[in-house]
Amino acid sequence: MDAKNVGKRIAELRKGKGWTQRQLADRLHVTDKAVSKWERGVSQTKGY
Repeated sequence: MDAKNVGKRIAELRKGKGWTQRQLADRLHVTDKAVSKWERGVSQTKGY
């Protein structure tokens, strides 16, 4: 699964719950900007 498909899935699940990006971010202890990047498929976690 590529980053774009993962992002689409995250957005679908988030919207299905009726959550904003900020609400999801708060639950995951990240910024809403990070959630936005995930959903757009432009940011991935680093493989340290």
